[in-house]
Parts: sequence; C-alpha cells; structure tokens
Amino acid sequence: MAKMDVYNQEAQVVGSAELNDAVFGIEPNQQAIYDAVLTYQAGLRQGTANTLTRHYVSGTGRKPFRQKGTGRARQGSTRATQWRHGAVAFGPHPRKYNLHMNRKVRRLALRSALSEKCAAGELKLIDNLSFDVIKTKKAAAMMEAFGFDTKTMFVADGSEDFDNAYLSLRNIPNALVVSLQQLNVYDIVNADVVVFTQTAAAKAGEVYA
Repeated sequence: MAKMDVYNQEAQVVGSAELNDAVFGIEPNQQAIYDAVLTYQAGLRQGTANTLTRHYVSGTGRKPFRQKGTGRARQGSTRATQWRHGAVAFGPHPRKYNLHMNRKVRRLALRSALSEKCAAGELKLIDNLSFDVIKTKKAAAMMEAFGFDTKTMFVADGSEDFDNAYLSLRNIPNALVVSLQQLNVYDIVNADVVVFTQTAAAKAGEVYA
C-alpha cells in the first residue's frame, strides 16, 4: 500500500491515505491502454457519412451518345462514376464503428492508466469536492492554489456531494469533473493531472482491484 498526502481545497496537506497497489501500483499494460482508448474513440464516431451509388444518384440513365463512330470512349450513362454529377464508387455508407473489449481487459486498462499516472506523480488526493455555493471564482481559486494550469480531471464518488463543484468547474476550459462510475481510460490518459477525492480513491481500490 502506497501512502499519499491528502490536500484540502486550499492545497494544504491535511493528512495521508493509502492507495491499493492492485489498482494504483501495477506495471502498466500499454497494449490494454491503447485498445481502451481506441475503443472509446471509435464509439464517439457517428458513422452517418453517406454517398450515392449508381442505384441512388439522381439523373437520367439515357446513353449520352451512340456507341460507335464518335471517336470518344463508349459511355452508357452520364451518371457513371467518371462523370461530373455522377455516382461515387466505393464511398462511405452509414455503419457502426463500435469495438468490443472484454471486461477483464477493460479493467486492466483502467488500472494500468491509473498506475501510470501515480508513478508519474500526476495523481493527487483531495479531501472533498464539496462547495457551499456554485461559484466559478471559487473553483478557479482552488485550481490556482494547486497550480493546475493544464488539463485537470477531478474524480469523486457518486455518493459524495459534488454537484456544486461540478457546476462551478464546468466553465473552466481545462477542468473536468466525473464520478468514479463514469471514469474511463481515455479521460485519464488525456488529463495532465488526475485528482481523486479521498473517498473515490478508497472506493476505486475496492471496485477495480
């Protein structure tokens, strides 16, 4: 069990907590991380691109000129792919880009990403994300106190009161607040710093171990 300092919202050390090595201290599996990010990004694709084939393109099917005697290449239709306003050959059509990952590999990827952040010193613990009021100014002051001026992701457990913090931080471009239940590998890898609440870190050590 690795020990880490726990900070308050003023970036002052108020205690320490032990992190489960089975979640935050494993040897990162880069292939699992890569596959998880690829799967996430593939799921974001709409797959709505569509082109018209010969069957659907609008226009006449009449032969533009006679077969022989013109000195030109024979043509059967002005809607063939080589003509302007013609059909598209081998173009995209609506499809699903979704990929599948086994549950064990997904969990391995999550543990690997968290362990990588922890080893790089890019994982912090905060005692709570409870705000009295919805105030972007207060959220900005907290970010400034920690010196977070790059992409920062805050993770809280769903049982915690972090609604005001979520609403306060959502106007800050480089800040993201998610619940532990929404945590995914892409967001972890994409963030420069990952900040767990003490409760969320303890819960992650139990759930993902």
